[in-house]
Amino acid sequence: MSGLLAGKVALVTGASRGIGAAVARRFAAEGARLVLLARSEGALAEQQDAIKAASGLAAICPLDLLDFDQVDALGPSLAARYGGLDILVAAAGSLGTLTPLGHLSVAEWERCLALNLSAPWRLIRTLDPLLRGAAAGRAVFVADAISETPRAYWGAYAAAKAGQTALVRAWAEETRKTPLKINLIDPGPVATRLRAEAYPGEDPSTLKRPEAVAGAFLSLVAPACQASGKLFRWDDPTLAQSPLA
Repeated sequence: MSGLLAGKVALVTGASRGIGAAVARRFAAEGARLVLLARSEGALAEQQDAIKAASGLAAICPLDLLDFDQVDALGPSLAARYGGLDILVAAAGSLGTLTPLGHLSVAEWERCLALNLSAPWRLIRTLDPLLRGAAAGRAVFVADAISETPRAYWGAYAAAKAGQTALVRAWAEETRKTPLKINLIDPGPVATRLRAEAYPGEDPSTLKRPEAVAGAFLSLVAPACQASGKLFRWDDPTLAQSPLA
């Protein structure tokens, strides 16, 4: 296939719906070979069919990011099957329970941190050798403004997302002298399931669709992107004014 990402292998987590699915479709349209990762095999298969119907290439990887043994095996598995990895988009996340910190159970706290912070670290740990080995490795993580402006009842999620931001920026510093470029993007309010869980009375028609932010992700994984260790808003002028976005 031709396109900006022709010949690139791209892993997208949270690819069964929402932002992850929209990003995967956009990358496939640019010629990338997608590996779609999420828990639901049925939903992944639907995305795979949509990509193939548009003449794209996609394989599915049904995997629970809380199964850390499987996450740890992901890098070696991708190396064996594809010979490497060029792009990671970590779009999976979980809101957890919105409740006063004093009411939050240990299990709820640990699950929120496991999915939003420990799982990204596991992905970094297993995929770092592959992404460093790529000619133009790129990684993008979904951030949330809540990490900078915490509000009542959002403590666990805000803490986990703040930790993820620090983690990703540290990784970017560690790879500063390599071709690998690592960034975060805050998509803002988007009509996703996570948003609906947080604001159940909100009219989703008033929000932008996931497809509206996919171009910004494309800008950050393009070979021409030289930014690293940055946190972008989806409408940042350097992204929104790009012909890719």
